This record gives sequence, C-alpha cells and structure tokens, in this order.
Amino acid sequence: MTVLTRRTVLRALAAAPAAATVVGMPLVARAAEFELKYGNNLPLTHPLNVRAQEAADRIRSETNGRVDIKIFPNNQLGGDTDMLSQVRNGAITFFTPSALVIATLVPVAAINAVGFAFADYDQVWSAMDGKVGAHVRAAISKVNLFAFEKMWDNGFRQMTTSGKPIETAKDMDGLKIRVPVSPLSISMFKALASAPASLQFSEVYSALQTRIVDAQENPLPIIQVAKLYEVQKNCALSNHIWDGFWFIANGRAWSSLPADLQTIVSNAINEAGVKQREDIKALNATVQKDLESKGLAFNKTNPDSFRAKLRDGGFYSEWKGRFGDEAWGLLEGAVGKLA
Repeated sequence: MTVLTRRTVLRALAAAPAAATVVGMPLVARAAEFELKYGNNLPLTHPLNVRAQEAADRIRSETNGRVDIKIFPNNQLGGDTDMLSQVRNGAITFFTPSALVIATLVPVAAINAVGFAFADYDQVWSAMDGKVGAHVRAAISKVNLFAFEKMWDNGFRQMTTSGKPIETAKDMDGLKIRVPVSPLSISMFKALASAPASLQFSEVYSALQTRIVDAQENPLPIIQVAKLYEVQKNCALSNHIWDGFWFIANGRAWSSLPADLQTIVSNAINEAGVKQREDIKALNATVQKDLESKGLAFNKTNPDSFRAKLRDGGFYSEWKGRFGDEAWGLLEGAVGKLA
C-alpha cells in the first residue's frame, strides 16, 4: 500500500508540468550560448534597424540559436557618447556610431567627412570598401574595438537656407549656418567664409525659427523628420559631406566568439549593410519629392567653386596635416587631388 506523504505529493506535483510538456506541449527553447546586445540612435523603422533585424534573424537561424542579438534602437541605452563608452567597456556588444562620433576616440575616422571630397557614391564606396576604410578599421582596432568591413550609409549632407539659394561658394560669405559640434565642420565652414554656429540638434528648429541662424546642413531624411522645411525655403544639393555608420563590436566579446560563428555574424552584418545602402539611396529620392511638395525648393551647386575656396583657405592643407600623409594619400587615391 502506498503512503501519500506531503513530500511525495509535492514531488508528484513538481513532476507533472514536465511530463505534460513532454507529452502535449513544445519544449522551452534553450537559451542562446551567446546573448549579445546592439544599441543605436535611430528609430525602429529606419533602414538601419530593419536590415539589422534581418541580420540578427539570419544569425540566429544559421547558428542554430547559439547566437542571439537583441537590438535596442532609438537611444534606449543612452546617447552616442554613452553607447560608445558602453561598447568599449563591454556593457553592450555592438554599436553603430557615425564616423564623426567615433572620431572623438579615433580621429582618423572623420576622414570620410572632409568637405567636398566625394563626387558621388561610386567614390564613397570605392574608398570606404577599399584602402581608406581598411586604414580606419586598423585604427579602430587599436582602441580594442572591432569594425566590420562594410560601412552603413548615413547619407550626404545638404545645405538649406531661409534666404537666397546657395549655388556657388560665394553664396557662403557671412552666412550664419548651424553646424554640428565637430571641429571638422567648423573648420570647413570658416574656410568658406561663413559664420558657423555649433548647436545641439535639439536647438536647430528654434534657432532657425528665431533667425539666430539662417541656414543649416543635414541629410535629407533628417530635414524631413525634423520638419526643418517649415523654417527654410531653399535646399542646395551640395553633397558637401558624406557620413556613414561603422558597425563596431567590443573587441573582447568579438574575439571570444568561435571562428565559425564569427564568419556567420560577419557575413550577415556586412551583407545587411550593403542592402541598407540601397535602402538609403531609394529613401533619399522619395524624401526629396516629399520635401518639394511641402514647399522646399531644390537647386544644384557648383562643387568646383567650393573646393577652390577650401583649397585657397587652407582647409585641405590643415586637415592633411591632422590626418597624416598616409591617410590623406589614400583618400586622394580614391577621389583625386584635394590639397
């Protein structure tokens, strides 16, 4: 005769859910061997996050669940400075800073933002997928970060004004223009004889509205999202600076991944980056049409006049000295003579 003690009842109850799971319910998925966090500063709907999620799904599938990447978009983990610090200390595994952000840590990373260096995207990708990008990645590795081979696109920056359109470098004379808090940007606009004002992005709309500044510069999608067309009349398609995102990883975390997993992760992230580039290209065309429908007038510019003024103003010579002969030589090898 079986005696039902409190202990045997509890043991039976504890075993019951497990038995039910085996018979009639799916087994609980096992935890990933490598659970990795990725932070960025863009909305979930931005092409960067759409393609990053595709890459994360592919990585989970191809590694049979061993690698699970969780995405934290839209500054959920802090601002750019915070996330750069977190990826360095290992609190997060991946981060996508713009070149100008990581340049605060690796100065040569800003070389892609030299004013009027790139004529078009063909030159951009030739440089950044080639020797210029390799040089920057090597510099990034020296601060214990790993940079993936393919850079992601943040777009060319364009100039808008509340007054007359900008067509040649002469139109920059005395122009009060908001620029990011970036030594390279300030230096460039001073060399163009304008009056740059460094303001946080959160201050841009009100500064334009109250005429503290008369102009600003940003990629078209940002001009759209921030509704700057409400306080600006003209947009010069100047393509004066190209900026992109480096997809970086904490060096220790990356080296701890087995080689086979590194290959899967690298392939997925690099291929997603190439697709994101095409997304941004298509998005820019759509955004321009939308901004035109909202009353923003577009015009083309004469880049040669801007380059000549920057050359005469000593801008290229100054930054050749700052970046060094090797990096500058690689840039000119991709885009032609600047200094």
